[in-house]
Amino acid sequence: MSDNSAADSTYASSASWPIAAAMLPFAASQDASPEAWFDQLAQVAFEGIDSVDVTDNWVQAGDLSSARLEELSAVIAEAHLRPIAISAIRRSVIDPVVGDDNLAYSHRTLDAAAKLGIPLVSFGLHRPLLPGQKTSQWFWTEPGPVDDQDDATWDLATTRIRELGSHAADLGIAVSLEMYEDTLIGTVDGGLRLVESVGLSNVGLNPDLGNMYRLHRDIEDFLEASARCAPVSNYWHVKNYFRDEDRERGFVTTVPAPMEFGSMNYRAAITSAIAAGFAAPFCVEHYGGDGLSVAARNADYVRRMIAVALGEARTAVRGLES
Repeated sequence: MSDNSAADSTYASSASWPIAAAMLPFAASQDASPEAWFDQLAQVAFEGIDSVDVTDNWVQAGDLSSARLEELSAVIAEAHLRPIAISAIRRSVIDPVVGDDNLAYSHRTLDAAAKLGIPLVSFGLHRPLLPGQKTSQWFWTEPGPVDDQDDATWDLATTRIRELGSHAADLGIAVSLEMYEDTLIGTVDGGLRLVESVGLSNVGLNPDLGNMYRLHRDIEDFLEASARCAPVSNYWHVKNYFRDEDRERGFVTTVPAPMEFGSMNYRAAITSAIAAGFAAPFCVEHYGGDGLSVAARNADYVRRMIAVALGEARTAVRGLES
């Protein structure tokens, strides 16, 4: 979804394509010292990743003072990382209890992104985990909050996301909407509907289809879903899972997997998305174990798949000496 020559050059090769690591593997560090922030960010850089998503499970940039934002910006630069996005997690602006507070927080997050020179903020409509989810090994195996699907809820979501999108446009920032189960944008139809309803060129979709693929229930076809989302997507959280189904016995199980080994075929999905015009950053994620090391492996894999999609693999092989 690029619309200028500088952006086009960014997505002209696999080497320059932005691939960020989420800060999900790190503990909440809102009140940490700059040196502690640097230590965490240095681990990301040490794994060979050059970009970062300032995920707000780690640091809520929207709640930092101007002085603290300057400290955060300095340590990101010191770690030789490019901050390409902020992902605001579980801060739904249509939460029936704290939606107003979340809307205010989302506006502060956009302002913080602008001060940090971050060009994109990803918002979702998912809410905090319920008690049963917090005590499960994998939180997606337990029921979570479910959005109402009535017209009033859709109208509220459209109004508030459009408000954020307009604010972001004034700041020169893009907004991406993260797909998540049981929210208004927990299906492809829902995601496309909200983007269309908002109707702003700087508001697109974050097709984090892994959020749905891991569910122990029937799901949309991954390749079909990713192909439908690609034309309106402006960011992409990617992760993978092993998925096993026994339909006769009604049995489904999923566990996290490195992207190249899991059941979701990202080679096909990335190739199809780029062919459909997807030109936006990726953000690699992983749950469980050493999530950062797996995310680094995922970043290498995504860059190889971008090379395949752009035809660089063919060029490289043809250039080999016989």
